[in-house]
Amino acid sequence: MIVAGCLIGSTALFTNSGSAEPAGQPRPADLAAALDATREARAEAQLSRSFERTAPDPGATAAVQAAPSPAPAPPKVLTPAAGLIELQMKNAATIVRVGQGLGLPRRALIIGVATAMQESNLYNTASNAIPESFDYPHEGASSDYDSVGLFQQRTSMGWGTVADLMRPEYQAEKFFSKLALLDWASMSLTAAAQAVQVSAFPDAYAKHESRATTIVDAVLACAC
Repeated sequence: MIVAGCLIGSTALFTNSGSAEPAGQPRPADLAAALDATREARAEAQLSRSFERTAPDPGATAAVQAAPSPAPAPPKVLTPAAGLIELQMKNAATIVRVGQGLGLPRRALIIGVATAMQESNLYNTASNAIPESFDYPHEGASSDYDSVGLFQQRTSMGWGTVADLMRPEYQAEKFFSKLALLDWASMSLTAAAQAVQVSAFPDAYAKHESRATTIVDAVLACAC
């Protein structure tokens, strides 16, 4: 009985010592947790360094935001030339733009402006002989038969309706369309203008050539 008891006790002792871990040695679970913690710390450190390299410099950003935007270029202004006022210059520019739209060169534009200078002094006038003409935008009145507008064209002569003739663009187009049918490039300014207008004063256009040249060049230079 004593021997058996000792054997049982020895077996119990052997079993306990076989399952016990050596003193001072970390368990596998602890090693895995420590390794995971180390990896996380390294990842956080790498992410922090990456952010430092890519993050914008607050000072540089502030400097960019504080830099003023370049001021827009001021719009070009058509300055009156050759003694005209702004309204006359605007009408001259309309004549030039219409002629350009028809593909006509500078010389033809000068003929057109000189003609309107003689006919209306570059004002889009109504006519006292045509009350209807006052129903449309106008710049004064004339009393030369039924002549109206920049080129003093007449509805009774087949130039168009009163409504059409009170539009500067229409009159300019009608003038240049008839001018283009002529050999105007080989003609003097006054001869070309007279061939279109059939005026009672055929030599009156010549005196406007110099100023008309200055006006046309000012419009072309502005490009506005």
